[in-house]
Amino acid sequence: MSLPEIVSRERWRAARAELLLKEEALTRARNALGGERRRLPMVEVDAEYVFEGGDGKATLGDLFDGRPQLILYHFMFAPEWERGCPNCSAFLDQIGHLAHLRARGTSFAAVSRAPFTRILPFKARMGWTVPWYSSYHSDFNRDFEATLVVDDEPVERPGISCFLREHDRVFHTYSAYDRGLDGLGSTTSLLDLTALGRVPEGSDRVRYHDEYED
Repeated sequence: MSLPEIVSRERWRAARAELLLKEEALTRARNALGGERRRLPMVEVDAEYVFEGGDGKATLGDLFDGRPQLILYHFMFAPEWERGCPNCSAFLDQIGHLAHLRARGTSFAAVSRAPFTRILPFKARMGWTVPWYSSYHSDFNRDFEATLVVDDEPVERPGISCFLREHDRVFHTYSAYDRGLDGLGSTTSLLDLTALGRVPEGSDRVRYHDEYED
């Protein structure tokens, strides 16, 4: 593995200033892309999916937990597996405190095809408190392309899907898979995927996670 060139502080500052111009251009492009993402048309979800979680059976609307937005992480965990995907596990490890998302009207949960009886012990082992649901009894994973059929065999892939709720109606606004998840995990990066973006619920001030009123 080759290491970076060793230079003087003055040369480093000049090279850093040149790179900063490219970073600022990338930030402007990312902001513009975020605006296009928020203007992406949405599709109403008519299917009545059934999930299983810690409180028993749940609908897709239930997963919003009363908030207007929902981000679902498609966690790779097939019904026949004993454990969840290591890469998906690393992704969940980096998810911050959910209070920051919830204070901005957004719920977050993981969904897998594995039965909840297999999810529960693995979740306990990992020490996660993130809500996690099984879609074992529905076509949710296939409908949202988290499970593909290749040569007549189901193949799992990681992804994120975002939803918006208006009264009793649920809309699918965005999805990304595989390398499209690179750089995600922080509260702001997740909110940037949603239809409402970083628009806060009530206040634009970031607080300590135990000071929000849910």
